[in-house]
Amino acid sequence: MTKRLQVIIKDPEYRDIQRAARSRHMSIAEWVRQALDLACRREPVGSVSKKLEIIRAAAQHDYPVTDIDDLLVEIEKGYGTGTHP
Repeated sequence: MTKRLQVIIKDPEYRDIQRAARSRHMSIAEWVRQALDLACRREPVGSVSKKLEIIRAAAQHDYPVTDIDDLLVEIEKGYGTGTHP
């Protein structure tokens, strides 16, 4: 489903948007849709405190680790075999 959105802006702002859209060979509507999409994707999801809580909880676990050089050698070996370790 689509919705119509009306935004009132001043003439200078409109001209700036019009120029930006024209320079990209797109309609003003498409330029605005893309700008809104980009703004939404840049908006952080979730609170900082919740993200930190999750990171702190994960840091409490003892995950298996290896030397980075050994890990890279294992990865390279896996590329040629077509199988998983």
